[in-house]
Amino acid sequence: MSDKFKAIVLNQSGEKFSREIKTLDKSFFKSGDVLIKVDYSGLNYKDALILNNGAKLVKEYPHIPGVDFSGTVTESGSADFKSGDRVVVTGCRVGEIYPGGYSQIAKVKSEFLIKIPKEISNKNAMILGTAGFTSLLCAFAIKAREELLLGEKVKDVLVTGASGGVGSIAVMILSKLGYNVSAVTSKKDQADYLKKLGASNVLERKDFEGEPKVLGKGLWDGVVDTVGGTILANAISQTRHSGIVAACGNAANIKLNTTVMPFIIRGVKLWGIDSVMISKKRREFIWSQVNQLIDFDLLEKNTKMVSLEELLNIFSNMLKGKTFGRTVVDLNK
Repeated sequence: MSDKFKAIVLNQSGEKFSREIKTLDKSFFKSGDVLIKVDYSGLNYKDALILNNGAKLVKEYPHIPGVDFSGTVTESGSADFKSGDRVVVTGCRVGEIYPGGYSQIAKVKSEFLIKIPKEISNKNAMILGTAGFTSLLCAFAIKAREELLLGEKVKDVLVTGASGGVGSIAVMILSKLGYNVSAVTSKKDQADYLKKLGASNVLERKDFEGEPKVLGKGLWDGVVDTVGGTILANAISQTRHSGIVAACGNAANIKLNTTVMPFIIRGVKLWGIDSVMISKKRREFIWSQVNQLIDFDLLEKNTKMVSLEELLNIFSNMLKGKTFGRTVVDLNK
């Protein structure tokens, strides 16, 4: 494999921020013990923020963004990995403080890597990516009402931002777990797709944007919220006794205006979902569950494959709420 490779490189000098595709060599990497030929990376909301202006997440420039990727090990200084191993990275601050996946070659610490289960291709690992990984974490948080908390069986579940990467995959997973899923979206044209994913009902976003009641009518045993703000506040107020709300996003707003009443009157659990600093043991468990909960043929129908060049032209659409499904970057394209 050549020492030269293409990557998106971010730079900042004073107030001037730049993003461009450059040809680099392996000397660019200052840390890591495993070298990987990257096949695919994803476009997540955090990626779009970083590509836009660094989002105060990038500490050193020049920098290669991309918070997840899949590929094949070519060189390893770790006993846990050998040349030819297929691996995936999500989180671990890759693409933020460490060089990321928008690059034909990556070098990372071995503890960041998970071996891809043999049933899953490198491409499918990134069709899932950070978005799908986060969706699985949310689904298992809701399922915990039955298992860890020994509560009543989960029946009715709400998913907000259901047309996005996390939301759409959450609809699929929760449906496969046997729950009655209501999907909230502002994109009426995605209703049929959401029903194919398993949604029983498709609700309009505007119905969750009014002033939330202190305690609304209890409708949901569980909620996966990907947007935050008023929509999350309304979802909390509508959650039934002992329900679990898994919060994983802030696309609408980082602020949450609610009261303690749902928590102390109904025993609602607000479960924050972090997919970045999660333990390796937990990451391995999540990936072990993928094959039985994800229909990749269905997801691929709403996955857009792009090159690095195309990525630079379209990432801003995500910040404007103009994307749906998954966008995957093909580093061989």
